[in-house]
Amino acid sequence: MPRSAWLSLLLAAALPVLAASPAKAPAPQSSPVPLLWKVSDANNSVYLLGSFHLLRKDDYPLSKDIDAALTDAESVMFELPPEEMGSVELGQSMFVAAVRTDGTTLSDDLTPAMQKNYDKWVAAHDTDIRAMFGGAAGAELLQKMKPWMVGILVSLVDAKGMGMESELGLDMHLSAAAKAAGKPSSGLETGAQQLALFSGMSREEQLQLLDEALTESSDGKQEMESLHREWRAGNADALWNGMGKETRAKFPALYRRINVERNDAWVPKLEGLLRAPGTDDTLVVVGALHLLGNDGVVEKLRAKGFKVERICSACKH
Repeated sequence: MPRSAWLSLLLAAALPVLAASPAKAPAPQSSPVPLLWKVSDANNSVYLLGSFHLLRKDDYPLSKDIDAALTDAESVMFELPPEEMGSVELGQSMFVAAVRTDGTTLSDDLTPAMQKNYDKWVAAHDTDIRAMFGGAAGAELLQKMKPWMVGILVSLVDAKGMGMESELGLDMHLSAAAKAAGKPSSGLETGAQQLALFSGMSREEQLQLLDEALTESSDGKQEMESLHREWRAGNADALWNGMGKETRAKFPALYRRINVERNDAWVPKLEGLLRAPGTDDTLVVVGALHLLGNDGVVEKLRAKGFKVERICSACKH
C-alpha cells in the first residue's frame, strides 16, 4: 500500500475541501463494516472507531453499531477539534508552511522520471489545479511548494476525482452528528501539531511521498480503491498487512513519527478517560491505521489491562 494514500488520508481532515471534478462510483450494496472496539474498565468505556477521512455518498448510511456507540457516548473525540477540521485558517497555515523560501522550484528536486510523471499529472489535471488556486497560474504556484504538500495535493485531487470527498469523511459526518445530538466534542491534538509532522519531514521522505503519489496516479489509483474497499469490509488484518507492515518496514522513521509517536501521546489521554470516576463514555474517532497492529491504540490499551472487545454485528453472520 503506497505511503501516499496513507499519508493523504491522515492529513485529509486538516485540509479544506479541494476543488476537483468528481466521478460517480458504483453504489455499494450495504453499510460499511465498522472498525469499532469497546475498551472498558470498572467505571467507563471508550469506543475506538477507525475512520476513513475521504468517503463517498454511497458509503452512507453507517452501521447501526456506530449509531449505537454514538448514542451511548456522552462525548466524542477526534484527531482534531471539530472547529479545526477542514478550516480555512488551518489550510492557509499549511500552504504558508509549504511555500519555498530558498529560491528553488519543485522541479529542482525532481529526477527526470519524477518530472515526467509530474508533467503528465499537471497536464491531466489542469482544470482542477486552476480551480484549486483560483486562476491560471496554478501550475506555477505548485512549483513554489515543497514536495510534501504537492504529494498530498496530488493524492487528494485524485481521490476527489474518484468520488471521495473530505466533507463526506467519517470525521466530518460524526462531528455534525455529535453537534446535532448536543454532545461535546474535542480533539486529541491540534492542527499545528499535525502541520509540524509534515513540515518536519526530511527532503528524502518528502520526495518519496510525492513520487509514490505520482506513480499511483499514473497507475490508475488502484491502491486508493483497494484501501477504501478493505476499510468498507472492516478487514483489519488486510489493512494492517497491506499498509502498516509495509510502511513500518520500508520507512521506519516516518512510520514512527506519523503513527507510533502519536499513538503513544494519545494513549495516556484515553487511559485518563477510562480511569476517571463516574460512568461517562466517549466515542473516539481516529484514522484506522492508528488502531491496528501491535503499535495501535487498541493493543496498547489492552496491554494496560483494560477489557477490549470488537463491536461488529455484521461479523457474526
